[in-house]
Amino acid sequence: MTPAQLRAYVAVVRLGSVKQAATQLEVSESAVSLHIGQLRKEFGDKLFSRTAVGLAFTPGGLRLASRATELLGLQDRTVVEVNAAARGRRLLRVAASSLFAELAAPGLIELFTRRAADLDVELSVCNPDSFETLLRNRAADIAIGPQPPVLDKAIACRPVMNYRLLIVVGPDHPLAGMRASAAQLREQTWLLGPSAATGLGAVPAMLRRLAVPDDRQQIFQSHAAALGEAKRGKGITPALSFTVAPDVRSGQLLMLDGPHATSEAVWHSLVLTDPSAPSAAAELSRFASTSRAIQAMMRGAGVSAGHFRPAVHVTLWS
Repeated sequence: MTPAQLRAYVAVVRLGSVKQAATQLEVSESAVSLHIGQLRKEFGDKLFSRTAVGLAFTPGGLRLASRATELLGLQDRTVVEVNAAARGRRLLRVAASSLFAELAAPGLIELFTRRAADLDVELSVCNPDSFETLLRNRAADIAIGPQPPVLDKAIACRPVMNYRLLIVVGPDHPLAGMRASAAQLREQTWLLGPSAATGLGAVPAMLRRLAVPDDRQQIFQSHAAALGEAKRGKGITPALSFTVAPDVRSGQLLMLDGPHATSEAVWHSLVLTDPSAPSAAAELSRFASTSRAIQAMMRGAGVSAGHFRPAVHVTLWS
């Protein structure tokens, strides 16, 4: 399995035609067909067949399409990283939960990269359940988000920042100004960011504690989008206290009262204890819990494009 074979296959999958793939890759149709034939022989799978309406892919063919895209992306990223290293630049790969990545990471990365002119930061938004695997497989240098329930001895974990989760509504919402009971909250339309779709974290924990039915949950591509819908009175949403404070002061949002409408939580950083792990990861782990870093996270300033590089197939903060 070679990069040339994978590129030919990905082009066929994307364009749905060997002829169009050959045109895009600037090779002959026979060359593309040869690459496909070699993959079929290697995997013992037909991968796809031609039909009257286009190409029909086997289950194995679809799986290969996904993996081929990842492998080619990794190859391209490796070329960039090696070239950057040759120029004396370091790369720090940060895996983060969606809540942290969207609302706190921009300020932290901006302040941290200011301290090191030779450092590039790559931020991947990941399910916190995968943090340990990413670190052990060296796919990430540091992970920041909720603490896993069980920690590997090879991973060091330290608290980064305490935060408070509130439930807020628009000023015209029926619950505005009320002390909401658990039953009342359970019956509402919940407007949620992507963190609600994971197993770990303050948002899914709140949903489980209140036993909010799935059909009452609407998940948006970002927490900011969910908050915008709440301002328009479409439902209720859990939000970080420091991010909604200006809207609460201006009256665009109202905090719900009561013990069921708040939750305290902590973000943690995780790094390998292996001495060969990048020193920048340990530096960021220590720095993230300082008062300067916490203030930067709460302000939410953006990071300079000169220091930030998104990873392959990564969702960035809104």
